[in-house]
This record gives sequence, structure tokens and C-alpha cells, in this order.
Amino acid sequence: MQILWAPWRMEYILDERKRECIFCLLPGEGDDRKSLILYRGNKVFVIMNRYPYTNGHLMVSPIRHEGSLECLEAEEMRELFEMIRECIIILKKELHPDGFNIGMNLGRVAGAGVENHLHFHIVPRWSGDTNFMPVLADVKVMPEFLEVTYGRLKPHFDKLKC
Repeated sequence: MQILWAPWRMEYILDERKRECIFCLLPGEGDDRKSLILYRGNKVFVIMNRYPYTNGHLMVSPIRHEGSLECLEAEEMRELFEMIRECIIILKKELHPDGFNIGMNLGRVAGAGVENHLHFHIVPRWSGDTNFMPVLADVKVMPEFLEVTYGRLKPHFDKLKC
């Protein structure tokens, strides 16, 4: 058996707040850098995934706690999709991915980690980003710290208007 040490996960495991909705909790904490919030709009916000599939893995979520796509207001839908487009533009400009996986998981059986507050995942992809490490060792290599990626992306989001 191989052991992968990830002591930073203990903070998450022991965090009592994990039972709360992160998409409601984190915006209210007031420290966007610590919470990895890149943008706050009128109806939606953009946050980096703390446990990303790849560098630049973003999530776009309505501010209002809503788990059902069909219950979103028209303005929330418009702003969600406009922000997804802006995220793609920014990620292309700063990280130069070759493509993207974009989607959402609705409901527990669909794999939703936070099932009562919908959110879109935007995952940048690069040719060759799956190498021998995940295939042979079941280990994902992240080439850049989250804080560094945040610092690269934040100035682009700061230029956007609400």
C-alpha cells in the first residue's frame, strides 16, 4: 500500500462548518482571498475550488441558496451564464488551457458534493494533463499553489463590472 501524506486535509475533516453550505458560508466570512472568492456580482459569485481537479478549477454559483435549476430566476440564469463566459475568457488569457470541462451535478446520485446549492464547475484542461502519475500511481500533481493561481486570476476579475 502506498501512502500519500496530505495533512492539509485534516483542517477540512475536522471542520464543523463542513455541514453548512459552503456557497452560503464563505461569501459571508468577509475575507475573499482566504475564501478564494474571485468575483461577486449582483446575483452570482465566482470561487476557486479548494480541492481542484486542475489549476484554475473555478465554480460559479448563485448567491441565493437554490439547488434546483428550474427554480432560478431569469436574472440569475443570465448572470450565471455570462459569468461562465467571462471565466473562460479570463482562464484562456491567463492560463492558456487547450479546452474546458464545464458542468454541474444536480442531486446526490449525480455526484453533487453540495446538493442543495447549485453551482457550475469550470475545469481548464491541457493536452497531456493526464500523465503517468494519475494513471499508474493514482496521484494528481498540482503544479501551482492555489494562492498563486488566485493572485494571477484576481486582477482580471477585478476589472469586471457587477
